[in-house]
Amino acid sequence: MNPSVPLTQTTAWRALAAHREETGDRPMSSLFAADPARFERFSVRGAGLFLDYSKNRIDERGLALLTGLARERGVEAARAAMFGGERINNTEDRAVLHVALRNRSGAPVEVNGSDVMPAVREVLQRMGDFAEAVRDGRWRGHTGEAITDIVNIGIGGSDLGPAMACQALAACGHPRLTMHFVSNIDGDHLAAVLGKVKPASTLFIVASKTFTTIETMTNATSARRWFLAGGAGEADVAKHFVAVSTNAERVAAFGIDTANMFGFWDWVGGRYSMWSAVGLPIALFVGRDGFEAMLDGAHAMDRHFVEAPLERNMPVILGLLGVWYRGFFGSASVSIAPYAQALARLPAYLQQLEMESNGKSVTRHGQPVDTPTCPVIWGEPGTNGQHAFFQLLHQGTDLIPVDFIAALKASHGLADHHRLLLANCIAQSKALMVGKSAAEVRAELSSAGLAGEALEALVPHRVFPGNRPSNTLLLPDLSPRSLGALVALYEHKVFVQSVIWGVNAFDQWGVELGKQIATRIAAELAGGPAGEHDGSTLGLITAARAAS
Repeated sequence: MNPSVPLTQTTAWRALAAHREETGDRPMSSLFAADPARFERFSVRGAGLFLDYSKNRIDERGLALLTGLARERGVEAARAAMFGGERINNTEDRAVLHVALRNRSGAPVEVNGSDVMPAVREVLQRMGDFAEAVRDGRWRGHTGEAITDIVNIGIGGSDLGPAMACQALAACGHPRLTMHFVSNIDGDHLAAVLGKVKPASTLFIVASKTFTTIETMTNATSARRWFLAGGAGEADVAKHFVAVSTNAERVAAFGIDTANMFGFWDWVGGRYSMWSAVGLPIALFVGRDGFEAMLDGAHAMDRHFVEAPLERNMPVILGLLGVWYRGFFGSASVSIAPYAQALARLPAYLQQLEMESNGKSVTRHGQPVDTPTCPVIWGEPGTNGQHAFFQLLHQGTDLIPVDFIAALKASHGLADHHRLLLANCIAQSKALMVGKSAAEVRAELSSAGLAGEALEALVPHRVFPGNRPSNTLLLPDLSPRSLGALVALYEHKVFVQSVIWGVNAFDQWGVELGKQIATRIAAELAGGPAGEHDGSTLGLITAARAAS
C-alpha cells in the first residue's frame, strides 16, 4: 500500500466504482434466480459462527473486486503487524494487542522484544482466583456476609463491554450474584443502584487505568462515602472495594489493598479491554471457566481472521461490505438487530467499538480522507425494533444495511417463543430484500374486496421497495464461547475497515476536547470566575449557576 495514493485514486477503488455503475440497482432477487447455489456461495463459517451474506447487493465479480481492494490497501500486512506487536497506533506510539489477552496457543507475543504472555497469564490467574473466592463465599464483607451484589464503576470501555457481556450471559451467571453497572456522572445512576444494595454484602469494582477518570472517580468517591455512612470503618473499605487500574499510589490512597488491584497495559485500548482485568465483572459472574471460554471463542475468531483466505474470511467480508455501502451507496448508518433480548446492550457496545475507532476524518498520515468513513451504528433487539424503527428500514428514504444476529439454541425452555423469534428474524431479512410490488399490493387489496379509486389510493402506501441489504449471523447458542467469537468478529471487522479507509482505529482524540472544557466549566459552576466563552456557553453557565 502506498499511503500517498488517496483511496479513491487506487486501481481497486476505480474498478469498484465502474462495477457499481455497471450493476446499478439490480435486484438481489434476480441474483438468487440466476444462481440456485447463491446461499452456499455467499455464506461462511468461522469460530463456530455462521454468516449468511447472500442478501447483499454484491455478486462474485464485486466480491473479487472488494477483496482486491483489501489486498491493495494492505489488509494482510496490517493484520500481521498488529498480531506481531508492532506499534500500529502511530499517534500514541503503541502496539495494539488485545489479541494477546486471549492468546490460548501458548505461543509468545512480543512487544519491544519482550514476551507479554507471562504477565497476561499472571493477571488472568489472579482474576480467576479472586472470582472463585467471591463466588464460593470465601471472600466475605466486613460483617462476615457473603457478597450478593457487585457494582462495577467505570465508563466507556470499562463499562460497556462488561455490562453487555454480563447481560448477554445472564443464563450462565452465579445465582447469588446480582450485577450492577454505574457509568454516568449523573447522580441518578449511582443513587438508583445504591438504593438496591446493602453495604455489608456489596463489592465495588472501580475501573480506571489512571484512577483519575472524573466520572468514575466521582462515582467511586460517592460510593465510598455511602459505604462508610452505613456503619463501616475505613479499614473495611478494602473488603468491599477492588480496583482495575495501574496507579497503585492512588488506589492505596482510596483505601483499596493493592493486592486487589488488577492491572493492564497501554497496548490495550479501552474499547478493546473486556478481555483484560476490565472483564473482572464477567469473571465474577460466569466464573473462571466461563471467562476463559469467552477468551477461547475470541481466540478461535482470531485464528480464523489470520488463517482464512480473504474471500472466505468472516471479518474481512463484513468489513468490505460496510465499505461497499458507505462508499458507493451513500449509506450513512448501519442497524444492529440482535434477535436475543440478552444482547440488548450489544448495539451500544458496537457504537463505541466502531464509532470511536473509525469516526475519523484524517488518515494515519494526517491527510483528509477522501471518502466517507464510519457510519452511525444503532439498533435495538428484535422483535421490539419491528414495532419501532423497522418502518424506516423498509420504507424510508435511506438505504440502511442491517446485521441480524440470532442464537439457534435458546437459554430458556420456552420453545414456542424461540421458534417465533427466529421466524421473525428470518422473515425480516427476506422482507427487506424482496419487498412488495404495486402489482402484489393490488392483488392483495383486490382479494380483500377493494376496487377502483379506494384501491389505487392505498397502493403507494403499501408498496415496499425491497432490495435492502442485510447480513444474518447465527450463533449456536448464547454461551461465553459464542459471545467471545462474536465480539472478536466485530473488532476485526472494524480493523479491516480502518486499514481500507487509512485511519487509525486505536486512538480517540475526539473524546478529549469536551472533557477539557468540562473541567473548566465545572470550576466555574462551583463559583469560580467565569472564563472567556461564546455568548451561548456563557448564558448556559449563568442559567445553571442561578438555579443552584
